[in-house]
Amino acid sequence: MKKTVVKILKFLVFFSIGIFIFWLIYKDQDIERIKSVLKNEVVYLWVIVSLFIGLISHISRTLRWELMIEAVSHKPKFANTFMAVMIGYLMNLALPRMGEISRCGVLSRYEKISFTKLLGTVVAERLVDMISLLILLFIVIVSQFGQALRFLQQNPEIKEKITGITSSPILVVVIIAFVVLAIIFRKRIKQSKVYKKLESIILNFKEGFISIRSIKRKGWFWFHSVFIWFCYYMMLYVTFFAFDFTSHLNPISGLTTFVFASFGMVAPVQGGIGAWHFMAIEALSLYGVQYENGVIFAFVAHTSMTLMIIVLGIISMIALSFINRREDVSENKATETPVNIE
Repeated sequence: MKKTVVKILKFLVFFSIGIFIFWLIYKDQDIERIKSVLKNEVVYLWVIVSLFIGLISHISRTLRWELMIEAVSHKPKFANTFMAVMIGYLMNLALPRMGEISRCGVLSRYEKISFTKLLGTVVAERLVDMISLLILLFIVIVSQFGQALRFLQQNPEIKEKITGITSSPILVVVIIAFVVLAIIFRKRIKQSKVYKKLESIILNFKEGFISIRSIKRKGWFWFHSVFIWFCYYMMLYVTFFAFDFTSHLNPISGLTTFVFASFGMVAPVQGGIGAWHFMAIEALSLYGVQYENGVIFAFVAHTSMTLMIIVLGIISMIALSFINRREDVSENKATETPVNIE
């Protein structure tokens, strides 16, 4: 009962945060202009192409997960694995990080694979994804450092705020105090639940990375690891061509927007709502896209992605039990001993 209440409270808190950020972004926008742009100015063919690329990325993620599962158990059916992945995405919209547990539970049930083993593969998968995102962030920082400096020069008020924060004596005092307290109370910190939780996460990541060694077809594993993120990037970038105010932007600006928005998706709010919009809008502003236009772009891009996950997730939930029930019936008929009546 207590765990259920905690889960409900987490859902409400995270959902409220996301909705509040979303409200802050859109509360002062001209709704009639947004409606006009959505009706008359958006080239929805590019949005459809974006969703198709997104579907390919989900298929690639499914194939990669199959390679990882095969290394610790047997190769699962593609249909079951794909639907488990989509149900996981759907569950993440309800409660952040719930999707990983949900898809492991679904596949464990229908493929008779150890839940613990499946969870280990997901930990390894998340490790690879985290490293991939950090690599992309590094590429953006190196390639767009000059763009960031130009942005600060064009917006002196933002530059002053950043300079004020980084050079503040209060910040220096806080950092020194934090380090001193960490040294003094290091034994107590090591015994705390937070420290043990972090230690457990690091250990899981280590074990997950080690488990990648046992994958038989490593070449395909690394191919899919790169291809998944390439598809994620292209899914966002092709959406640029759906709008006049972003169609002129180059691929590196698309990568910057993608990386910023991805960190918004990492935020502990359902489906990155609010946080994703904020990060995407701020990234677009670096390239001269006006705030009110960035708002429209973020709304269309995020809404289309979310609707695809909802539709595919619901279809998967319905189809999963139906397909497996039909297969069970077929197997039972095949194993029945025929009665010979003479």
